Amino acid sequence: MKKVMLIVGTRPEAIKMAPVHMELAARPSEFDVSVCATGQHRQMLDQVLRIFGIQPDFDLDAMQPGQSLNGLVPTVMRGLGAVFEKTKPDVVLVQGDTSSAVAGAMAAFHLQIPVGHVEAGLRTYNKHAPFPEEVNRKLISSIADLHFAPTRHSEANLLRECVAPQEIVVTGNTVIDALYWVLKHKTPDMEPYTGTIPKGSGWILVTGHRRESFGDGFRNICLGLKEISQKYPAHQIVYPVHLNPKVRDTVNAMLGDLKNIHLIEPMDYVPFVHLMQQAAFIISDSGGIQEEATALGKPVLVMRDVTERPEAVQAGVCKLVGTDPKKIVAEASALIDGRSLVGGQIDAARKVYGDGHAARRIADALAEDERAVNNFVTRPPMGKGRGAALRADAAPAPAVPR
Repeated sequence: MKKVMLIVGTRPEAIKMAPVHMELAARPSEFDVSVCATGQHRQMLDQVLRIFGIQPDFDLDAMQPGQSLNGLVPTVMRGLGAVFEKTKPDVVLVQGDTSSAVAGAMAAFHLQIPVGHVEAGLRTYNKHAPFPEEVNRKLISSIADLHFAPTRHSEANLLRECVAPQEIVVTGNTVIDALYWVLKHKTPDMEPYTGTIPKGSGWILVTGHRRESFGDGFRNICLGLKEISQKYPAHQIVYPVHLNPKVRDTVNAMLGDLKNIHLIEPMDYVPFVHLMQQAAFIISDSGGIQEEATALGKPVLVMRDVTERPEAVQAGVCKLVGTDPKKIVAEASALIDGRSLVGGQIDAARKVYGDGHAARRIADALAEDERAVNNFVTRPPMGKGRGAALRADAAPAPAVPR
């Protein structure tokens, strides 16, 4: 039996790790699974864990008011190091690109504990976009022993960076597992969230939270949304506003008095999934929403200049509009007026990020991979053996849309 520890600190991590936890817990003869919560997003993290019935075995409660990244990462590393020394897991799983993920990978590496990276291989090749996530991903990839790539594109990125092919498993994205599970098992009461919003024309769902958009970026986003609301007064814009004051202060000041823009509190995950289902289209800077909306058949205008999830852009489901208000208004208008090509191939692209069985593939790989768990210290150095020959012939990954 393998002792597997999952690290979660943010709401997206919890959503994407929940299916992995459920799959491992359902196989008790193979896995002894535990969860350590680092607690960056205290309120939002806890509600997601409750949805999936996950009770953390350890909780670092690391976030402090006004804490910087330079304060958070070493705090999490020290806490996780102590937990790992106490529990001695066979493998540590980290997810995505957060501070908790990079701290977890580093703490495990220092103790020579194998690391599995869920959602590996996403890249923009611009270290400032997204910030700091792009660098976090690369740091984790340099440490990880098993890379669970969600798509062939992300696998190609890893191969281009000389990760050995035998260390990569293409799984699909676990967020699709979570999405399908919620749609099957949870029906929320939407009245508290949308009861006062007029019905009729399609709702436009908006989310925004990226650090690189703080300041002028969010002011430009708000200018674009304001123009859309004035141009299409019958359309309702629903905007759950992120808790970060650098987002809330700007959004509330610029959009708070517009009748058809509804600024609501951040939503629990279950009602948010159902709100995505009801939206005509989505305007967002979120990575996960690009994946979830594609699976739900909803076009997305991505308020970023570059994306580490180019598959839906290439499939014509998502379109990059950055924070340029003119682009945001032009592309939203084209969708509302029926002139847009965005979403035209969405039915064919619904499974581009997975089929709902990613967690099972991760568990199968962990069950089979004796090298990563038992031979970590003695494994061949990178670049030697059959992996080097295969990598030398590997085709470069497709260019990231810009």
